[in-house]
Amino acid sequence: MLINKLFSNHGVMIRLGPKCCWVKALPFSSFSGPFDAKESSVSDGARQRVDQVCHILESGPWGASLEDALWSCGQVPHGQLVAGVLSRLKNVDLALSYFRWTEKVDDKAHCSEAYNALLMVMVKSKSFDMLEQILEEMSLAGFGPTNSVCIDIVVSCVKSHKLREAYGIIQMMRKFKIRPAFSAYTTLIGALSEAHEADLMLSLFHQMQELGYEVTVHLFTTLIRVFAREGRVDAALSLLDEMRSNSCNADIVLFNVCIDSFGKVGKVDIAWKFFHEMRTHGLSPDDVTYTSMIGVLCKANRLDEAVNMFEQMELNRKVPCAYAYNTMIMGYGLAGKFDEAYKLLERQRLKGCIPSVIAYNCILTCLGKKGMTDESLRIFEEMKKDAKPNLSTYNILIDMLCKARKLEAALEVRDSMKAAGLFPNVRTMNIMIDRLSKSGLLEEAYSLFKEMDHKVCTPDSVTFCSLINGLGRNGRVDEAYSLYEQMLDSGRIPDAIAYTSLIRNFFMSGRKEDGHKIYKEMVRRGVHPDLTLLNTYMDCVFKAGEADKGRALFEEIKAHGFIPDVGRIDEAYLIMEELMQNGLTANVYTWNCLLDALVKAEEINEALVCFNSMKDLKCAPNGITYSILINGLCRVRKFNKAFVFWQDMQKLGFKPNMITYTTMISGLAKAGQVFEASLLFERFKANGGIPDSTCYNMMIEGLSVSNRAEEAYKLFEETRLKGCHIYSKTCVILLDALHKAECLEQAAIVGAVLKETAKSQHASRSL
Repeated sequence: MLINKLFSNHGVMIRLGPKCCWVKALPFSSFSGPFDAKESSVSDGARQRVDQVCHILESGPWGASLEDALWSCGQVPHGQLVAGVLSRLKNVDLALSYFRWTEKVDDKAHCSEAYNALLMVMVKSKSFDMLEQILEEMSLAGFGPTNSVCIDIVVSCVKSHKLREAYGIIQMMRKFKIRPAFSAYTTLIGALSEAHEADLMLSLFHQMQELGYEVTVHLFTTLIRVFAREGRVDAALSLLDEMRSNSCNADIVLFNVCIDSFGKVGKVDIAWKFFHEMRTHGLSPDDVTYTSMIGVLCKANRLDEAVNMFEQMELNRKVPCAYAYNTMIMGYGLAGKFDEAYKLLERQRLKGCIPSVIAYNCILTCLGKKGMTDESLRIFEEMKKDAKPNLSTYNILIDMLCKARKLEAALEVRDSMKAAGLFPNVRTMNIMIDRLSKSGLLEEAYSLFKEMDHKVCTPDSVTFCSLINGLGRNGRVDEAYSLYEQMLDSGRIPDAIAYTSLIRNFFMSGRKEDGHKIYKEMVRRGVHPDLTLLNTYMDCVFKAGEADKGRALFEEIKAHGFIPDVGRIDEAYLIMEELMQNGLTANVYTWNCLLDALVKAEEINEALVCFNSMKDLKCAPNGITYSILINGLCRVRKFNKAFVFWQDMQKLGFKPNMITYTTMISGLAKAGQVFEASLLFERFKANGGIPDSTCYNMMIEGLSVSNRAEEAYKLFEETRLKGCHIYSKTCVILLDALHKAECLEQAAIVGAVLKETAKSQHASRSL
């Protein structure tokens, strides 16, 4: 009798053996979650009924004939059958139609399994348009999605990179008093941390606490990392306090995250605090702790402290930590101390640890930043004794060679890469094309683009955007647009960067109508503009004299939720436009105000265009006009161009003022044109000018760098006699030059002055 009852109970399997009998409950239907037609516990009869209904549903689109076929099959729709059929369907519209039809036929509300099966169809089809209505119905019926279904919904959105939609679904569940699963929260918080959506993460975190979920130290760590890396120190520290108040014990992972995250945003003192606090919690720093702290100190230019930390770590260690060595090597490289970096490589070898490709890549990266291409090539050959160069190694070398305009050498490295069995990927080609485009070698960049094997190495959006930008900046806007069309034909979708480049360059070429067309085309294609694009477009529109369109764009930027970047330039253009519309003529003072705004924004090319417009409108520049332009050109290190304006100014009979003289002398000295700077300096003094501290310091530095140490020292003495302040940096440069020239007596005096300066600075800081 008992056996018969057990046999009649769905979801129970009985096995009889020679010595025993055991019963096993199988997951099925309402026992553990939504119905699954694949479960072995489903009887053959039930499976046949599901197959029959599915065959009818797949025979054509939903309509009266399909409904008649379902009626005639004789299958009474009940919870198990509906759930089984829905679990087999993939089309969400068909699933919804069947779901509603069975509801009408049976005249009963569906069970939990049927609703959950319908939700899984939505997950599979990634279509959640009807989700809110279904959740509302489930809530009214007194049940909600199972934990597994809830998690699957969130995971589906995360995989589709629809994080805000996933966040909205969680809020929708809360609205209908449905309790989202714990893992749904943690999964979404983890995904949001990768997207740096700190505020959404915090909102979900607080919701978990409201629902009574136990928040772990791991969750706190995830949130603290994101807030700290965004530089939101107060919020991160507040979370730490909350964690302590919840009696959560901090583990070593949390301390390591705090050291790394706070350190990377420049909060070195806070990172130090956590490093020392670890021991009070009974935790000892591990390799990750030391490596993170060393990296933080190196980045903050506190190399001596980093070295001490490294040596502290090395005490009593038999096996060196490769990560710490690589970090320290990078630190020495960033500081330009390559000899020390090389010594660390040798030290690794002596300890029986062969330097890795990462260590060499660190050195090559730093050499590239310093422009030391010859030394990089030497190290590249030397590294082959210890480590096989990888794809990153070749990319680093190609990058620096292209920046140095050494195309032949870059191509040789690319060929050696192929010979080593590594083939250039799209990143390699993007580096070459981007660097060559920015260096003005457009023909070479375009040639490389054409040579790309589209079957092996297909150009991506970055490839196209680099070339489009390069062509546009060099006035070749038609070719840039042609490449844009080619990009569309290849199935690539241009991003906001590509559209920004096209709009800016069409306007700069005087083709504003084409610029407007590009913007309209972007909107039509559904590309969302970013703040940079909108500000660029607004800037171009104002400069083209279209004040009304500019104002409309201003409102559009605010409508997008951005804060418009309306600097002095746009305001100045707007005022100039209104002034001319009212029939007034801009005088030299008006133009000078506009030029000053452009120069301060480092829009020097636009300033030069305005200068030419000023002359075209018969408004003669004065001495102040030239001074503004010379100052602006020197600010962006265009010293030769500044010198041309200087000479033009003299020819027109304008006398440079002290600021102009100082700017020009400093600029020439920085550019290495020390002879011209010296002549100008002496002429300035002969005309009754009184050089200031900046002028003197720049001249001393320029003479020192040009191996004219004795002249630099004479000027140093003159500066002291005049009572002008001498910068510590100037003293260091002069001291180095005097030592090289073996002027030891003078070097001793400069050294003493430098020491006194350091003492006085220390005393003033301690007050």
